[in-house]
Amino acid sequence: MKAEATSHSVITASTGNHAQSVAYAGALFGVRVIIVMPHGVPAVKIESVKDLGADIVTYGAFYDQAREHAEQLAVENRYLYVHGINEPLLHEGVATMHLEIFEEEPRMDVIINPIGGGSGASGACIVFKTLNPNMKVIGVQAQGAPAFYESWKAGVATSTPVNTTAEGLATGRAYELPLKILKALDDIILVSDHEMETAVKTIFEATGQVAELSGAASTAAAFKIKHQLKGKRVALLVTGGNIETQQLIRILGAK
Repeated sequence: MKAEATSHSVITASTGNHAQSVAYAGALFGVRVIIVMPHGVPAVKIESVKDLGADIVTYGAFYDQAREHAEQLAVENRYLYVHGINEPLLHEGVATMHLEIFEEEPRMDVIINPIGGGSGASGACIVFKTLNPNMKVIGVQAQGAPAFYESWKAGVATSTPVNTTAEGLATGRAYELPLKILKALDDIILVSDHEMETAVKTIFEATGQVAELSGAASTAAAFKIKHQLKGKRVALLVTGGNIETQQLIRILGAK
């Protein structure tokens, strides 16, 4: 779709990773990219997207509101709209990170992946359940944004209120494409913002790795079900390290 993208510009909505990937692609191919982000996204994420050459539009309190605005702008301005979740090619791309894990360590027993929009966890299901169905794939959601958890349990897409500071997980509804794929999950764990903050601190102190709250969700879940994981080889996906300096300082200083 390069010709359409070049002539009409590309627009999408995102709270972080998808924004950076589309902005990067736009820079590679000389395409103007507009990213709609909700209010409250850390400045470090906004600046990283701007550094890649994309234009930022801020709208809404969480992802779904930003997405709706992006879709409206796409219609009004004839932009090429790229859905951040219900796009099959996106899932194929994201799934390559799981393929890399399998190639490096094919004996993994459990994979734990955060669920925001669902593409990362979907990629885990696609790769690991295809290559070794015995591998357990576990998703993680914020307690304050449990739409996929509730939908997964009910077997039908539902919406829930959003009340979490983990902006990467702040999604108020389940989306059709990943929900179909995520039926293959073995479990979904809900974690609180406090548990994610504790995991941010643990990851930093143990490895020196900086994680944002949503990026630390898989580690928070692992501690929550640690007795189930004893003796197993476990992969924890740290899906983002874009955290404000003052927030990180506060978390590291917490007792």
